[in-house]
Amino acid sequence: MSGHSKWATTKHRKAAVDKARAKLFAKLIRQLEVAAREGGGDIDSNPTLRTMYEKARAASVPADTIDRAVKRGTGELEGVRYEAVSYEGYAPGGVAVIVECLTDNRNRTGAEIRNLFSRNGGSMAEPGAVAWQFARKGLIELARELDEDSIMAAALEVGAEDLVDEEDRWLLVCGPAEMGGVRDALVAAGMEPRSAELALVASTTVPVTDEGEAKKVLRLVEALDDHDDAQNVWSNFDIPDEIMAELVAE
Repeated sequence: MSGHSKWATTKHRKAAVDKARAKLFAKLIRQLEVAAREGGGDIDSNPTLRTMYEKARAASVPADTIDRAVKRGTGELEGVRYEAVSYEGYAPGGVAVIVECLTDNRNRTGAEIRNLFSRNGGSMAEPGAVAWQFARKGLIELARELDEDSIMAAALEVGAEDLVDEEDRWLLVCGPAEMGGVRDALVAAGMEPRSAELALVASTTVPVTDEGEAKKVLRLVEALDDHDDAQNVWSNFDIPDEIMAELVAE
């Protein structure tokens, strides 16, 4: 029985990993299509498409799948037309949440996101209610072993705004329009970034020091992120490391 039980567990885990991988692929493919539709299919002249291309390759999306997604975006191939829409709301404790979606049915997606908020102790808000608390930034992750002065020397002249020491990595912050140039400067200096992506960065955070409330906040964020149309979920919660470690271990 132990062998059967072990196989059942392994099979379950593999199914979970495969499901997560398929969901990631689907999200990246949508992002590629929209980026190509809005800015053209040339990654050299479309920085958003270039960022999505690099994310897709880093996630091991096959090159031909990426190519088809770009061609659907530019109209060379037929496909479903997605539109970008964002939803704003609050998690328990007044934590601000923004959900960025790509959908082919705005009414369906809006109703489903609203339902996820209400079912998980949150509430959806009117457009603009929480967006003012966030700013779009380029975030470039670098290995912690790299020299701080070398990073700044390469990045400051091309638009980097800040370098954050996150103990196990460096996080370089820049404006969205400058991200491509900053990344190229780092590569030219022999410092290949681990990742480069656009993000919504909160200007202020909301401390969540109660474990029960922290669990509710994370449950809502995870439920929103698991929605098929959700591409990114941004929030401004600040959960202490010790509480986060306990929740992750559960």
